[in-house]
Amino acid sequence: MTLTSGSDVYYDPYDFEIDTDPYPVWRRLRDEAPLYYNEKYDFFALSRYHDVEKGMLDWETYRSGRGSILELIRSGMEMPPGLILFEDPPRHHVHRALMSRVFTPRRMNDLEPKVREYCRRSLDPLVGAGRFDFIKDLGAEMPMRVIGFLLGIPEQDQVAIKEHLDEGLRIHDDEDFVAKASDLGTGGLFAQYIDWRASHPSDDLMTQLLQAEFEDELGATRRLTREEVLTYVGLLAGAGNETTTRLIGWTGKLLSEHPDQRRELARDRSLIPNAIEEILRYEAPSPIQARYVAADVEHHGRRVAEGSIMVLLNGSANRDERHFADPDRFDVHRPLRRHLSFGYGIHLCLGAALARLEGRVALDEVLSRFPDWEVDYANAVQARTSTVRGWEALPVVVT
Repeated sequence: MTLTSGSDVYYDPYDFEIDTDPYPVWRRLRDEAPLYYNEKYDFFALSRYHDVEKGMLDWETYRSGRGSILELIRSGMEMPPGLILFEDPPRHHVHRALMSRVFTPRRMNDLEPKVREYCRRSLDPLVGAGRFDFIKDLGAEMPMRVIGFLLGIPEQDQVAIKEHLDEGLRIHDDEDFVAKASDLGTGGLFAQYIDWRASHPSDDLMTQLLQAEFEDELGATRRLTREEVLTYVGLLAGAGNETTTRLIGWTGKLLSEHPDQRRELARDRSLIPNAIEEILRYEAPSPIQARYVAADVEHHGRRVAEGSIMVLLNGSANRDERHFADPDRFDVHRPLRRHLSFGYGIHLCLGAALARLEGRVALDEVLSRFPDWEVDYANAVQARTSTVRGWEALPVVVT
């Protein structure tokens, strides 16, 4: 193993034991190897807040066009157009501007009554049962209903689509992910809905994407092709479900571990928005981003050559004591400086406003019915994916 310092610290994003609790390893990276090199998978990693923030802003050096997931960059796959997470300017600017038209913060906030309806539909039947699962009963249900409503997917089809998307994220090793990713962006799962909406327009996002006119990176005014719309819809469905599901799971775990803060939130709901920000900082749903290095660059006195892969550990940056006071302490009253859980710069998550809304409403509705709970760790299951951290099952006992 070739290291970038005299430290023997080892970080492996595919090691499930490390992934269970990566924070001790990430702390050692920040302290002992702020520029880290993993020889086995041939990538560098930055872990301090300043370095990660700067890397996210510098899209000219740290490129997303070959993928923003380590396995995708290593595989050499060609990314289909429309996956804005995996694009660089000028194409990225064109596609992001188009998505911004149909995914505005105001429109997302207007969804609050619908989000509450879906939360109540999920939670009301569980009152009096003595237990529920933050993922299976809420975290997987409500975001699926919301994104399905936005896209115009019939409710009877939403569960099957969610199961398909979940299976595509679940991995056993990096080769398994690349094999599954070979279908990335084709959107074949949504083809029948797109074809229906083409001849039966509605007020959903599918129809808006089909009808939107824009100027592409070549200067031509046009509409999206069928294949581009399929790619967009697949991206929205996957990203719209995944991040919020993980956020809701971490909400259940962290507030089980901090009952005094949970009870304070139950008494004073005005604290909930800040609590959601602290949960996002403390347990980033997507804590690992990767970039292709497009030009030689230097970090901490060492050179990283063009053609390398750089991993930006935003989950580590959120716990960097150089930026956050006492960062390993969970505190819903924390006066927050900017966390990096939704990224930063040109790839700042377009769905951040929706994820915040869903997290806030979900916590409010849970507290209205179940102000006290404890996690049933014997039956909890941590999810194993390459891109996110969270829970596949998080049952709790209502006390």
